[in-house]
Amino acid sequence: MSAAPGDATPATPSAAPATPSPASASPAPAVPSSATATPPAARAAQPGAASGPAAPVGRGAAGRRSRAARAKPARAAQLPYLLVLAIAIGGLAWMWQGGIGRAKEGTLALAGAMLIGALARLVLPEARAGMLASRRRLVDVVSLAALGIGLLVAGLVLPTS
Repeated sequence: MSAAPGDATPATPSAAPATPSPASASPAPAVPSSATATPPAARAAQPGAASGPAAPVGRGAAGRRSRAARAKPARAAQLPYLLVLAIAIGGLAWMWQGGIGRAKEGTLALAGAMLIGALARLVLPEARAGMLASRRRLVDVVSLAALGIGLLVAGLVLPTS
């Protein structure tokens, strides 16, 4: 396009220069992101403000626990799991040492371990179940009970040597 004789705009393109001018090249002072962010107390006071993970709904600052306290269960919570594990290892060791002649007793011990695990998962709360709680309560109880009943039937069917 060419400029008309009465036009006041120049015919040269008005693109910004590729390199910044020396005046605009000076770096701006670094402002920490926390200085520009709204504090949590002011954010909660704003109507319609979304509360993030730092401010759970319905709990005050005194009701919050640290992330480490929530992620790490108490050692006593692992006792039911350790009991089931010890019985299962005992049953397997019994079968290993005794061979085919001790298969019935070992299988019954394994069945007992699974049934104890199902019962412990059923009656204990989530925080006290430890590693027995790997899925929802119903799924854990049904799978452990089904495995225990299957092993019990298999152990009762095996002949006594």
